[in-house]
Amino acid sequence: MMTTHPPNLQFPTMSEKGCLTIQMPERLTVLESIQFKETCHHILNQSPLPPQIRLNFSQTQFMDSSGVGVIVHHYKASQEKNIPLIIDEVRPPVMAILEMTGLADILTISPPNFADSFQVTDYPTCHLPETHPSVKSKLKRWFDILGSLVGLGITAILLVPIALAIKLESPGPLFFSQVRCGWLGKRFRIIKFRSMCINAEALKHTVANEAEGAFFKNQQDPRITKVGRFLRRTSLDELPQFLNVLRGEMSLVGTRPPTPDEVERYDVPQWQRLNVKPGMTGEWQVYGRSQVRNFEEVIQLDLRYQENWSLMYDLRLILKTILIIFNKNSGAV
Repeated sequence: MMTTHPPNLQFPTMSEKGCLTIQMPERLTVLESIQFKETCHHILNQSPLPPQIRLNFSQTQFMDSSGVGVIVHHYKASQEKNIPLIIDEVRPPVMAILEMTGLADILTISPPNFADSFQVTDYPTCHLPETHPSVKSKLKRWFDILGSLVGLGITAILLVPIALAIKLESPGPLFFSQVRCGWLGKRFRIIKFRSMCINAEALKHTVANEAEGAFFKNQQDPRITKVGRFLRRTSLDELPQFLNVLRGEMSLVGTRPPTPDEVERYDVPQWQRLNVKPGMTGEWQVYGRSQVRNFEEVIQLDLRYQENWSLMYDLRLILKTILIIFNKNSGAV
């Protein structure tokens, strides 16, 4: 057995009978993840390639969304090279994330030899990490529950007129649901009042994307109905998302919930925006709204929210959102 260190990198690798084992660090956050991505490129550009790569997580006690992102990146890169990727010695905090995000169903994970007392079904509730103070804030959660109940009451009052308006213009489903990625990349199904024609997803490829980077935006999207444009301008289409907030999949205030195909295009640092729960409103909705066209600007707004977060900051963003809704020139499209 021999140990090597790729130039200027800090991830020790061990080669035995051609199989390569990489020792993962105690923490896998954005800085370590960026460096690990470089390690992956170094290894996968070698000749000859190792017949198998194993990631040893025996020392890793904390991982955030950037860690999830770099594991996904390394898995795809290994698949492209037809190299099996094995995950070894996964401790409960990491296993909780792999279970929650569904990666445990995709990755090849060897059983741990040090944690026989732990059950996989216990990981998500007992060992999920605190990637950001807002995630486990009880006050924020109670605020979300109260706000979502009030919001669902308003939704019930407006349901009939909104339903009639949607149905009269465009027969079809009243609601639109779509898979989005939440905290740490966990997938959930978002709910909205339908604001587009019934075959909008099939027509998406016919609409030009006016945004730069990993999200889609078109100021004059022809798929949006007349009623839908009004619903979007007033944010009434988002009222059913109060149910997502009540379930805990979203928060009243957070980051914009991306689609899986958007996340597929993320570079490792961009996964940081998934360190908090997505929100019905947030920095992007208040300061970006329809004007933001560059994904890097979205990232900066999301990271600013994480840096400045407090319950009072959430309240200020909610109040600003309400003011924007009543400004006819600032509505979403």
